[in-house]
Amino acid sequence: MSSAALFTASTKAHKLWGGRFGAGPAPEFDALNNSIGVDFRLWPYDVQASKAWAVALWGAGVLTLDESKALERGLDAVAERLEEGESPTASDEDVHTLIDRLLHDEIGDVASKLHTGRSRNDQVSTATRLWAMDACMRIDSAMRQLQQVIVDRATGLEDTVMPSYTHLQRAIPVAAAHWLLSHFWPLERDRQRLRAAYRAAAVLPLGSGAVAGCAYPISRTLLQGTLGFEAVTPNSIDAVSDRDFVAELLFTAALAGAHLSRFAEDLIIYGSSEFGFVQFGDTFTSGSSMMPQKRNPDALELTRGAAARLLGDHVTLLATIKGLPSSYNKDLQDDKRALFDAVDTLLLVLPAFRGALAESTFQTERMRTAVSSAMMATDLADYLVRRGATFREAHGAVGGLVRHIDVKRCELHELPLSVFTDAHPLFGQDVFEALSAAHSLEQRDVEGGTGPRAVRAQLDAARAAIRA
Repeated sequence: MSSAALFTASTKAHKLWGGRFGAGPAPEFDALNNSIGVDFRLWPYDVQASKAWAVALWGAGVLTLDESKALERGLDAVAERLEEGESPTASDEDVHTLIDRLLHDEIGDVASKLHTGRSRNDQVSTATRLWAMDACMRIDSAMRQLQQVIVDRATGLEDTVMPSYTHLQRAIPVAAAHWLLSHFWPLERDRQRLRAAYRAAAVLPLGSGAVAGCAYPISRTLLQGTLGFEAVTPNSIDAVSDRDFVAELLFTAALAGAHLSRFAEDLIIYGSSEFGFVQFGDTFTSGSSMMPQKRNPDALELTRGAAARLLGDHVTLLATIKGLPSSYNKDLQDDKRALFDAVDTLLLVLPAFRGALAESTFQTERMRTAVSSAMMATDLADYLVRRGATFREAHGAVGGLVRHIDVKRCELHELPLSVFTDAHPLFGQDVFEALSAAHSLEQRDVEGGTGPRAVRAQLDAARAAIRA
């Protein structure tokens, strides 16, 4: 092979590498290696970072001002073409190759200067971080909208009494608003984790090169400010392989999925005929192809199912990074599959869940009638404690009363006073007041409790959290 052939054999396709290769890649390798089908959505962020890099190269004296401006104009033209629907070709290995090819179409050979001092290693990390920062804000907005619906639905249910449950067995009466707000605060913690994930992503890797840093005196501080990052990476080897920010966002998504799944499970159970606390609407449910009477809470069930997928995305990334040697390895190319899938899933689930909740109706009378006087057993024990009994003594006496009504198949309020006084001499005529559900709520007016004032304060705190 002639020397001319050696220098042209690997340059027929538009690639960012290949000079040392005597032949092009096998089709089977391209099918495995090319990531354009996944990372194409990074193009706005890659264009944004490339424009900043063009300015940084001018600042470092690598480019003339005219060259830098030509690159910026060319990148704007590339962005316009992609916005108008330009599609990748079979030769585009990844989004960076696609943009480089289109940039050459627009401005010619000066486009080849853009990659000076830059590697796809720090380039893809920068674009992915910018995408993740944007994703955090989009998810936060969707969560806030769901939180607003929770608060809207809880408002007006402060005085509605319903059973609470532990082990899925009736426990103590609570305000229906208190139950609904129990699903508000996990989402608020998810939003706090989103803010932490945003900060983890907002660290600039650009300027790290392939592994050892940039050989030109570019200003990373200028790049940080231009691109909206909060800090710069302190170590180039770590910078090109750090995917902790992806792991943090995936963990946040997985935990949010678990929270939504638990909320969905509550609504599904409470919407069953056996409970009847919730009536589902028409537009986020489906029917049965066989049973005409059915109304299935599919949006909620699909939310519950999505939680497993979100967990899988998180585990996928952790399993990928756990065995990698330091610096960049091609395994990291798959980080975006998990990241994009998790964010897409969450942004699909949140609006549907919000809609399903917004159109559901709470059957307040059914909730009230589900509260029985037997659920005030703890209140009876507290009644005795206030009269001087120890709690263990009171617990035993009330346990005997509950055993009595189990045998008699009646409710506590149906027992005569003599049965109470036989159980413990400290019971008086006012014992029946302790069997009131409203009284039970009033006794639990501590901060975070289900008492009327506590629930109103909790609603105010929830509204303030949404505003923040």
